[in-house]
Amino acid sequence: MINRVDSCIIALFLNQTNANILTSTQITWQALQPDSDRYQSIFSNVSLEDCDSLAAVQPRLLNALAHLHHQTQGFPLLLLRSQENSDYLACIADAAQRFQPEDVTLYGGDYHVMGDNVSLLPPADSNRPFTSQGGVHFADWIETEQLFGCVRQFKDRVQLEPGLLHRANGGTLILAVNTLLAQPLLWLRLRKCIEQSRFDWYSQDERQPLPVTIPPLPLELRLILCGDRDALAAFQEMDVEIHEMALYSEFEESLQVQDEDDMTSWCQWTLAQAEEAGLSAPEADFWPVLITEAARMTGDQDTLPLCPRWLRRQLQEAALHGETLNGEALKDALEARQWRESFLADRMRDEILLNQIMIETEGEVVGQINGLSVVEFPGHPRPWGEPSRITCVVHPGDGEFTDVERKAELGGNIHAKGMMIMQAYLIGELELEQQLPFSASLVFEQSYSEVDGDSASLAELCALISALANQPLNQQIAVTGSVDQFGNVQPVGGLNEKIEGFFHVCNSRELTGKQGVIFPASNARHLSLSQDVVEAVKQGQFHLWAIESVDEALPLLTGIAWQSESGESLLNTIQERITQLNQQEARLRPWPLRWLNWFNHS
Repeated sequence: MINRVDSCIIALFLNQTNANILTSTQITWQALQPDSDRYQSIFSNVSLEDCDSLAAVQPRLLNALAHLHHQTQGFPLLLLRSQENSDYLACIADAAQRFQPEDVTLYGGDYHVMGDNVSLLPPADSNRPFTSQGGVHFADWIETEQLFGCVRQFKDRVQLEPGLLHRANGGTLILAVNTLLAQPLLWLRLRKCIEQSRFDWYSQDERQPLPVTIPPLPLELRLILCGDRDALAAFQEMDVEIHEMALYSEFEESLQVQDEDDMTSWCQWTLAQAEEAGLSAPEADFWPVLITEAARMTGDQDTLPLCPRWLRRQLQEAALHGETLNGEALKDALEARQWRESFLADRMRDEILLNQIMIETEGEVVGQINGLSVVEFPGHPRPWGEPSRITCVVHPGDGEFTDVERKAELGGNIHAKGMMIMQAYLIGELELEQQLPFSASLVFEQSYSEVDGDSASLAELCALISALANQPLNQQIAVTGSVDQFGNVQPVGGLNEKIEGFFHVCNSRELTGKQGVIFPASNARHLSLSQDVVEAVKQGQFHLWAIESVDEALPLLTGIAWQSESGESLLNTIQERITQLNQQEARLRPWPLRWLNWFNHS
């Protein structure tokens, strides 16, 4: 029997344990954004002198282009995973230009037309329409006539018009692969031209032959097809044979920053984009703001984007908000963009603040928790985060766990998987020899659209444990994270939006200094939060806890440990409740069944 002194000692021990968990898992404000202070010397001295910014950030691209240029056997094709817009294609063309020979060589020929007689002369003058010096040419979309040229007839006169293929003869042609996917006949003819090393003329009207006989034109061409993974996969299905022969590489979308050399390379690449856009060099205080936004875009503090279009957009918008490219101008540009794009997010938050969507941010409730969701609306430029009220009720039953979302056909397969994993963990922890004598029902309240993903499985597990233990959960804390069958907390997506969504609701209702978010420790590197959240955490008005297991989340939410060798724990409470219910059911059974049950146990 535990006396009063022992009870006080146990309570003191539990309080100390909970305090240790609070402090050990709590994230400081310095970790909420990328650490750019260590690179200040780079920001003050970055320049494009004596550097090759492209080679530093796109080594795979340059290696593939060099291989393509020196390829003498097979089909000269490079499949490049990249975006297909003009900014990307122009950048790839500049890179390919490096491998063009310095010596001027003429390719193609010179057509001589006299009446019904068309003859081909060797190339002699680069100003002639079918004589080319090679070079690099690109197009993000092209039609048959633009690519292959055409034959025009005016009464008794025949005129030959060149296409992009003729201008690129002897050099490199860069096309968007979706152009060829949408026009398969275009690809078949282009493939034949490259394979046979000659260009044959065809009539534009399949029902009528060419008015004259035109000699084929000698053709030497290297081809680069650019597209995303889906487009390249579709090209593979369209022409398996050529796909197997082609070179493959990638225009890298991001750069892993591990040291000062990597940061220098990224800054120089950004500086090159500013120069390309006709803008002045950014000032030193511009870089930390850009890095914070860049990490938010990539979802990782140590990964920065290389997308030329994205970088130019930040630079150009900042130039509109200030006379120079400095930190203040970029902040103003980002705030203006967020305000323009936040109409839907603001209206959804208004619904919560007007209690049309019920979200508690104070007090304690049994079986209710604030989960965090990311909303992506079709046609809306950016996702936003908002809290979701998840509730759980339990009652004596046959151990069935009812996923209301799944039953109502509003839950996706991944969400259902997370629910089953969560249940498996709980059953394993309880170490039951028989079926759980409780049934449970879990639901996202006031949710009227499909719910998918497993990022709420930690919150759902905590709500289920709260309902089974009849222990209230702190409504000032929101939770995100998925769990595995051993109770480990796994990373989730959209972390910044989720945290900011809950923070804005709490901030609108007035911060209490006890509100915050629990999230997976493995997500800490993905933090790139807005400045108002950083300031609130710095002042102790809002908190973030990074946890690795369910054991660390439950004391933060309930004030009681999940399991303990001595003293109160949620696991012991649930086991005692199960024992009491089993004993109660045994007393209510008819006496022959009770006698049989005693015999089985003995």
